[in-house]
Amino acid sequence: MTGAAHSPWLDQIRKQGYCIIPNALPSAILAALDTDLQQTYAKTPFGDGEFYGYKTKRFGSLLRRSRWAGDLVLQPLILALAREILGKACERIQLNVAQAIAVHPGEIEQFPHCDHDMWAGEKGTHEYLLNVMWPLTEFTASNGATRIYPGTHRQKIESLDQLGTPIAAECQPGDAICFLGSTVHGAGPNLTRHVRRAVVIGYSLGWLKPYENLWLAYPPEVAREFPAELAELAGYCQHRPNLGNYEGQCPSILLRDDIAEFPRATDALRDDQKAAVREFAEAQRGEK
Repeated sequence: MTGAAHSPWLDQIRKQGYCIIPNALPSAILAALDTDLQQTYAKTPFGDGEFYGYKTKRFGSLLRRSRWAGDLVLQPLILALAREILGKACERIQLNVAQAIAVHPGEIEQFPHCDHDMWAGEKGTHEYLLNVMWPLTEFTASNGATRIYPGTHRQKIESLDQLGTPIAAECQPGDAICFLGSTVHGAGPNLTRHVRRAVVIGYSLGWLKPYENLWLAYPPEVAREFPAELAELAGYCQHRPNLGNYEGQCPSILLRDDIAEFPRATDALRDDQKAAVREFAEAQRGEK
């Protein structure tokens, strides 16, 4: 999708740190995904830790658990927003996480946090992450809907006392809750008798170590079934210059049938780097 730079959703994310896009995907896709994940939800144990939650279930590797998960990752508007938000600080973006979450009755409110705190780099000069929460069940203020603290992406929060009043991201399956890695948020308490289920899809700068180990989640025999764009987001590409290579080649060669036993190391440079290296090499060879 083009025109993300002029999208009202982009304006809202930049102003408030989040937006909720209604009807971003047909609800039937979310229902089909939820059906595919039911068995894994049932088998997955509750978390072990105050942050993950003792009455919350989580599991990843969604792209190999359901064909419908790719529709969430590749949603055109959201991909365009992610590339617009993150693209000024990286040569390409990557998938950071594809995780299912189920908040069960009796779960307490999650600790308010910023997801970009996973990385120790300096904050404030650029964004590290865009997360998208896709409800699989209705999100309400009482069943654990994500709580978001508007404007915190522009603040330096050193104490929970600095946080204002959060909004509960109430919405339906098919809606997309988008928020920056710098925006303080957390799951709300589930005060109902019903499980609140959702999927979080995250996009991060292509040169960061992702939250989810993509190559273990999606080894070559799995990723070769992906569309090319999805395989690239899942780590089968290089971030120029030469970052994330396999034997000096783009790791996408692992998705081919004809993998050379001894691959030939090949430059993967940005255009400006390629020009500078070429000029230097020509001078060394006496061609200039």
